[in-house]
Amino acid sequence: MLELALKGSKSYWIWIAGLCTIIGIGGVFYADQLINGLMVTGQSRDVSWGFYTAQMTYFVGVAAGGVMLVLPYYLHNYKAFGRITILGEFLAVASIIMCFLYLLIHLGQPMRALNVFLHPTPWSMLFWDGNVLFIYLVLNIIIGWTVLDAERSGVAPPFWTKPLILISIPMAFSIHTVTAFIYCGLPGRGFWLTAVLAPRFLASAFAAGPALLILLAMFIRRTTEFDPGKEAIHTLSLIVAYGLLANLFFLGCEVFVAFYSGIPSHMDHIKYLYTGLHGKSALVPFMWASLAAMGSGLILLLIPKTRKNDTLLVFSCILVFAGTWIDKGLGMIAGGFVPSPLHHVTEYVPSLHEIVISAGVTAIGLLILTVLYKITLSVKLYNQSGVVQ
Repeated sequence: MLELALKGSKSYWIWIAGLCTIIGIGGVFYADQLINGLMVTGQSRDVSWGFYTAQMTYFVGVAAGGVMLVLPYYLHNYKAFGRITILGEFLAVASIIMCFLYLLIHLGQPMRALNVFLHPTPWSMLFWDGNVLFIYLVLNIIIGWTVLDAERSGVAPPFWTKPLILISIPMAFSIHTVTAFIYCGLPGRGFWLTAVLAPRFLASAFAAGPALLILLAMFIRRTTEFDPGKEAIHTLSLIVAYGLLANLFFLGCEVFVAFYSGIPSHMDHIKYLYTGLHGKSALVPFMWASLAAMGSGLILLLIPKTRKNDTLLVFSCILVFAGTWIDKGLGMIAGGFVPSPLHHVTEYVPSLHEIVISAGVTAIGLLILTVLYKITLSVKLYNQSGVVQ
């Protein structure tokens, strides 16, 4: 089916060329990072995880969000998701590949990543995180490709796909749970030392993943002849609303516990993020913008009239995606390192290298997603009209 990705309009090939250009520029900056080391980044001794780790953490959540389609469709036979479930599976594939790439570029020597598999350490959360991500990636590739091939041939998927689908559901929950446990396993970092970190990660994932899928579905409906279905998009928007509501509730719980307990090691991280600490406040405007975006998006999604308006729905999903990205991407990672356990405030600002290299990795993810979606839509449109699109 790969040959289907080689047929497309002029706009399709311009988009592919643009992505390849960004990948090339990112590659040049990454080569410079390999030569000069991580000193070209904004990271330091006090903030050793930065933009790369934040992006990896966030897109693990986007990948996990795909289970919000798989679970209702395959376990509860919710037919409305039948047309877009495979889009969620392929979104998970592209997201996990990006996660692995962000992990590799974060390492000074990328080959060190092989140590996770060559020298397994079951007592390390990194070992389990690498394995569950890899297994979930393989499962989504096999399931998505097999189901799509069966649809192209006009036959039912093989019987063995159902057990793999059932396995993929708990794996989707585990990939983000284990990611959260990596942070929880650092007792010197009060901001992450909380039992609700994993639920908070999952709640934001179930908001961000479906929100991005809605945006992709709306774009597909506008630019192609394939209609993902209004009922599917409407149901996804409800899932986004409930996931975002849970995420904000867990955030409120964190704030209450930190300040009601009066423990400085817990309060100072939140103070730094939302009011500034010791005269340092680089992230304050971003965190309040995140709260405003998530709050506004939630209100628009909870009101049926605005939720069912396509224009406002797109705007709401953009707010949700941007708000959760700032909250978990910037705030969750930098906020855990600043201030340090000794209460020193060393602020972190991503360097140009980090931004450009991250853009290159994102372009790789978009290229993979574009190819997979092009193949998927070609199959579905062919079955619909008998003409290869």
